Amino acid sequence: MPPSFPDLPTLELFVAIAEAGSIGSGARRVGMAQPNASKLMRQLEAAAGTTLLQRGPRGSQLTARGATVLTAAQALLAQAHAFDSTLRADDDRRVEDIRVAASMTVAESLLPRWMAQWRREVPQARTTLEVLNSSEVIAKIKLSEIDLGFVETPQLPVGINASVVAEDELVVIVSSDHPWAELSGRLSLEELARTPLIVRERGSGTREALEQMLVGCDPVPPAQVLHSNTAVRTGVASGAGPAVLSQLAVASQLATGEVLQVPLDITVPRRPLTAVWSGARIPVGALAELVEIAAR
Repeated sequence: MPPSFPDLPTLELFVAIAEAGSIGSGARRVGMAQPNASKLMRQLEAAAGTTLLQRGPRGSQLTARGATVLTAAQALLAQAHAFDSTLRADDDRRVEDIRVAASMTVAESLLPRWMAQWRREVPQARTTLEVLNSSEVIAKIKLSEIDLGFVETPQLPVGINASVVAEDELVVIVSSDHPWAELSGRLSLEELARTPLIVRERGSGTREALEQMLVGCDPVPPAQVLHSNTAVRTGVASGAGPAVLSQLAVASQLATGEVLQVPLDITVPRRPLTAVWSGARIPVGALAELVEIAAR
């Protein structure tokens, strides 16, 4: 009987689950739907002839056999990446041109640090960068107009490859003289929905995440629709009204007291910040390096 060679994407998923502690979190790390991830894990366990993950209400833990398989999977994936690098190796004069686009929050808060480290590690790479909203980034990926995108929308279309590289959460912000600044308790989601907010434009990941958070609350029309995080922050600080923005986008203003955070009476789910690309299932070359740096 010929040997049964392992499927590398399945092993990548298995490693991600082991590191994240649950099938759902591991699936998000590799940009896969949870039902598909569960199916692949069942297939891997069938090939191993034993249980590799102990499922429970608090996540998934490795069995003793799973820990052994994890070590082997990590070693095999490392060799696979080394093999890919060998195939694509050229002399130091080789230049890769990478077209990158990022949503506003990622571009303002995270991408400068990622790009600086990337240039240090991959000096032969050159890049062009566009700052767009999430839906525009995804549209350019579909048309192959860019090589790599970073988005903050929780909804990704079928047919593009994705990998979660970071997480973020939405926060309610107000000016220091807004009535909510003196709120003794927590703000209800219903009151937030009844209040005209300063919001980002449709198509932005922040706007989509806010609308998803307010599903079922029948929110009133916004007070203003603005096309950048900076404009929204300025509007809030000047007293034009409350807003809901990425915590990353307002961290500096919260630290200085320019705006204040109003706690909600619900636990706001953390949202993924995701690298997206088309083509190969696993990114390669300078592209792979940038995705890896973003995920550190």
